[in-house]
Amino acid sequence: MDRPQQPFTKAQEFRSFLFLSVVMAPVLAVIVVSGYGFLVWMYQLLAGPPVR
Repeated sequence: MDRPQQPFTKAQEFRSFLFLSVVMAPVLAVIVVSGYGFLVWMYQLLAGPPVR
């Protein structure tokens, strides 16, 4: 019933690395930056624009 897990091949590891570095890293960076911008925008909407 419980089969031992097969180790990943070099090709599978390389595809995983490419997916993480080419797709996921930029997507996460965009999400973090846009989330921060949204938080700043909401804060300024409620608290008013920055004062000189």
